[in-house]
Amino acid sequence: MEEPRLYSAPPIAEAEDDRRDGARLRTVCRIAKIVRIDDAGLWMVRNISDGGMMLTTNVPVAVGEDITIMLSEEISLDGQVAWVRDGRCGVAFTDEIDGELVLRQLAEDKDNGWHRPLRVEVNAHALASVNHRMRPIEVVNLSQHGAGIIHDGSVETGMRLNLMLPGGIRREAVVRWSRDGRAGLWLTQPLERHLLESVRHLQPAAQPKGLPLTQEPPEVPAKKKAAPAAKKKRNAAPR
Repeated sequence: MEEPRLYSAPPIAEAEDDRRDGARLRTVCRIAKIVRIDDAGLWMVRNISDGGMMLTTNVPVAVGEDITIMLSEEISLDGQVAWVRDGRCGVAFTDEIDGELVLRQLAEDKDNGWHRPLRVEVNAHALASVNHRMRPIEVVNLSQHGAGIIHDGSVETGMRLNLMLPGGIRREAVVRWSRDGRAGLWLTQPLERHLLESVRHLQPAAQPKGLPLTQEPPEVPAKKKAAPAAKKKRNAAPR
């Protein structure tokens, strides 16, 4: 992956305002994990300054929304959406940062081999096909190149399988490790980033309010047929 370029090149009008205020804008092209109140996903970072950054995404986002931006597992930044336009949004950081130092740290982590692809946590019911036999599994996290799953003990290290995710997403995968009912998969074909911009479509359908996730809706008892009314003996009318 190309290293972040540390030069000033504001791509849009909003960036020009930052430069006039003395902020140095650095153009980058890297993926970040965005955590929202009720969602998470992988978005693209286009530039960063000491006071904020610009992101691109096809996910609807609102001005004033609070989000957390995770550039790595160790580096996360809190901010608020300041503007939205044509699949881009600007985020103002809650606390000012040293943008050049952050990018330098990210580059050093990559050079030292500490970089891991960013993952999003999910709770998705999926299927794994091994030797034409289908096995139900639960996907607990996803990156563009891999998946963490929970299985019934039948998935072993070194296996090749076909992973079937919600929404008709299919990928071939190799089991990198497996122990205690959990396993890590490496996808032979990466997931496109737009498939991971929001994990909502991978979550199970919501259940009725007030029910625990493991509890089935109560059955409505069948109505009992009313017993036929006893016929009253009609006394003979007195003659």
